[in-house]
Amino acid sequence: MHLKKLRRYLLLLILPLFVLVGCGKDTDASPETTTEPVSEVQEILHTSVQLQVFNPDTEDIVSEAFNLMKRYEDQLTTDKEGSDVYQINQAAGDHAVSVHPETFEIIKRGLEIAEESGGLFDITIGPVNELWHIGEDDARVPREKEIDQALPLVNYKDVELNENDHSVFLKKAGMKLELGGISKGYIGSKVIDFLKAKGVTSAIANLGGNVALLGDNPSNKDGWAVGIQDPDKQRNQVIGKVVSPGNRAVVTSGIYERYIEKDGKTYHHILDPNTGYPIDNNITSVSVFAPTSFEGDAYSTALFALGIDKGIDLINHKDGYEVLYIDNQKNIYLSDGLKDQLEITNDQYHVVES
Repeated sequence: MHLKKLRRYLLLLILPLFVLVGCGKDTDASPETTTEPVSEVQEILHTSVQLQVFNPDTEDIVSEAFNLMKRYEDQLTTDKEGSDVYQINQAAGDHAVSVHPETFEIIKRGLEIAEESGGLFDITIGPVNELWHIGEDDARVPREKEIDQALPLVNYKDVELNENDHSVFLKKAGMKLELGGISKGYIGSKVIDFLKAKGVTSAIANLGGNVALLGDNPSNKDGWAVGIQDPDKQRNQVIGKVVSPGNRAVVTSGIYERYIEKDGKTYHHILDPNTGYPIDNNITSVSVFAPTSFEGDAYSTALFALGIDKGIDLINHKDGYEVLYIDNQKNIYLSDGLKDQLEITNDQYHVVES
């Protein structure tokens, strides 16, 4: 089996030129901000995370923000002994486990999104996800018998929550939570909350393609230029851009993120909870514009699973959200609020009018 591991560069944030070359302060910016940010990159959360803060003298704050992310990673990771998720999974079918309020909040929201998507987004996908392990060195195509045995353990309705003591109970032995489709977004939102509490007024948190924008762009009053990754290319190649206001997040899910190849067939990592196999719907990527990183992350996977028509209809009925789909024929499908916002820079792609 030939294994390809791709880092999750789903969404490329096209930064203003001054950020790339460090041209100093913008005379139109407020005294509290600078166009040359304090910037740091670290390899955490199984990806490359970059923080850029456009307020001066914030090196210590940036370091604190990374420490915060590491704490959440320890708390939410599936495989680390002692983490909240590890303890919940170990107790499946036996007893409830009280967890941190943040963990409880993530699980509760994950179950709400599962209900809204008709179960196509399901945080109990863990037993099936472990069979494939796509994105890891031991990734493989499981046998059909293995998948059939794991599927009865995947059902978000078998998760029992208790608000009083923040406890979580998986009703069947062998069930396993997998919060990878929502936890990174939660962490991104918490980083933005932390920066705001520290007095930061303008910043970018890019958690491996999950991009959260705080405040205004110090260089451009029109907003932040966000590039949409070309699903057929690797890093730094985009199909176009959308100018987004601050205090918003953009999150992408795509089949080019992580995948394996066997016998000439490609298997991506977005699994269907009903079949146990990768979803096959001709979609290559979906980008969600949302009020927070947390919400954007949760909806990105759900919208991929829902498909283009149902996904766009859902978002068109939600205030503050937009979505952009790309299919395997290089067609682009937009929710209503993006139809006049996308500037295409790659003429191989075109918008399908609805």
